[in-house]
Amino acid sequence: MNWGNPYNWDAADWQQATWGERFMFIDPYFWSYFGVGLALATSIIGASWGIFVTGVTLLGSTVKAPRIRSKNLISVIFCEAVAIYGVIMAIIMIGKVQTIESYPDGQEDECYTTALFNGYSLFWTGVSVGLSNLICGIAVGVTGSGCAISDAQTPETFVKILVVEIFGSALGLFGVIVGIIQCSGATFLKNCTS
Repeated sequence: MNWGNPYNWDAADWQQATWGERFMFIDPYFWSYFGVGLALATSIIGASWGIFVTGVTLLGSTVKAPRIRSKNLISVIFCEAVAIYGVIMAIIMIGKVQTIESYPDGQEDECYTTALFNGYSLFWTGVSVGLSNLICGIAVGVTGSGCAISDAQTPETFVKILVVEIFGSALGLFGVIVGIIQCSGATFLKNCTS
């Protein structure tokens, strides 16, 4: 069953089709894997951006106060956790994708609609998880940067800013929780029955 191409459509039918009809016939597995890729890629981009911002500031701050270099590595670890959140969600999402092996005669439309729902669900899960982890990585990176600068000047501020950084890191965890809730209803069934 090739869902990517609607049956009995020629070039004129494609030209007259609305955008909604065209999106309707994009393979549901494309939407699923695209969502998995978005969750993974944007989480890694957020983590790398945060590590970049924190790392540069940490290296610059150790010129004035070499004592902060090991203590402030916790900011880099928080940024790396953002990438791990994306990997965890990608594993959860990819576990929901299965090939439909059989479907009842005359029920192709219902099976296709179910698969399309699952594909869209995993796509939007990837968008929400990816964006939350991208923002989380930037927030943790900027906060870690400020933590390194302030710790170099006044060591007493380290713990206070670290608490703020922990709350920033929780944004990514909230994104993972929302993603798990979003994709909980999306499961491709091996045997499509209505």
